[in-house]
Amino acid sequence: MENAGLSGGTPARADRLIRVLSWWWVSAPLLLCAPAIAHAMGWPEMRREAGRAFGLLALLTAVLAPAVGLVVARLADRRDVRGRFLIMAAVSSVPVVFFLVFGLLLAECPDGAAGC
Repeated sequence: MENAGLSGGTPARADRLIRVLSWWWVSAPLLLCAPAIAHAMGWPEMRREAGRAFGLLALLTAVLAPAVGLVVARLADRRDVRGRFLIMAAVSSVPVVFFLVFGLLLAECPDGAAGC
């Protein structure tokens, strides 16, 4: 019986999965901006109700797509694609760090507090 894994006889499956993961990562900024676009189009309730969900989904997409892509590239033995996912991970780390620093850590320090 032939190996049905990613490193087996189906490179087309790995290519499709790599393409899907790349497009999934590209959708992260669109997910982040979707509530603001809906608000600009005249649906302010969309921003209030789903803004946080879209933000978390964009953050999850920015983190998971490169991580899963690296695993798929490793299992499919696609060295040429690993660089793409490493760059995606580096680009995704910038907004994640800003979110952690400015959204979580600095939000806990009141203005003018010592030691923050």
